[in-house]
Amino acid sequence: MFNNLLPATRTILLVTVGVFLVQNFAPAVVVGWELWPLGPYFHVWQLLTYALLHGGLMHIAFNMIGLVTFGHALESYWGEQRLFTIYVVSVVTAGLAQLYAAELTGLAAPTVGASGGVFGLLLAFAVLFPQQRLALMFIPIPIPARVFAVGYAALELYQGVTTRGVGVAHFAHLGGMVGAAALIFLWRHSDVRR
Repeated sequence: MFNNLLPATRTILLVTVGVFLVQNFAPAVVVGWELWPLGPYFHVWQLLTYALLHGGLMHIAFNMIGLVTFGHALESYWGEQRLFTIYVVSVVTAGLAQLYAAELTGLAAPTVGASGGVFGLLLAFAVLFPQQRLALMFIPIPIPARVFAVGYAALELYQGVTTRGVGVAHFAHLGGMVGAAALIFLWRHSDVRR
């Protein structure tokens, strides 16, 4: 299966898994890569590097499954450059959303994980392939991608508003989706003008 992955999807996967291994076996190398709230520990590069770190094996496994599932289909449709672009934009907008949420709530903990980028890919997949059926392990009934994406976004918003400090960056997930939506809108608008 790995050999069947397209270049951008494979590169993101390899870099993320590679950094996860460094994080676990030589953690001093990646100190300061997590996304800290605005303050003395925050650095602008963290808006990218936080997505390469993960809070454990299950965290990276679910994110990389999402990357492979959605990234491969999107790269097949759009090509390598657009997949890289939408992934990076989603990661950055997810980080910005998390910074904003941290400012509003007073959260002082750092954020790690590629989830914001993966949520951006989920949104893009739902826009391009709205009728494609998706199934989760805990929901064995396949549902259309657009219903899946909207439902997941609604759940993230609900959890983000009703819970606090539980270790999940719900607003980062939503920020990744917003970034992807804005970029798709720009691409569609610029493609129409050509």
